[in-house]
Amino acid sequence: MAHLEPEQKHEDEPLDPVMENVRRKMVRLQIVASGIIIVSLMAVLFAVVYKVRSRAEAEKIAAPTSFAVPADQPLAARATLPAGFEIQSVSHSGSQILFWGTLNGQKKALIFDIAVGRVVADIAVTNQ
Repeated sequence: MAHLEPEQKHEDEPLDPVMENVRRKMVRLQIVASGIIIVSLMAVLFAVVYKVRSRAEAEKIAAPTSFAVPADQPLAARATLPAGFEIQSVSHSGSQILFWGTLNGQKKALIFDIAVGRVVADIAVTNQ
């Protein structure tokens, strides 16, 4: 059969010294650039893993008490407030309930934590 392609020399001819120096510099540049890219990618991956772990640890620290509602029955708790405390409003956040009212004419805020089962803060509110 006839060859459709013209015959090419498969031998590598040596480059002249100027082109050989340019080739060496280009190979060196490619190796340095690849190294920089690999180190940069490793730094980014390290930063992402660090952020994810530190966020998970911060969430553990922020919520030291666990609050779980039983699935088979409602949670029962008793908030014992001071005698004579007049409740004006109530609000809640997570496992804490804020009772806002007055006691002997003084404004107070009482925070009851369901997970702990007691009043965790007694705040006197005054005008200055």
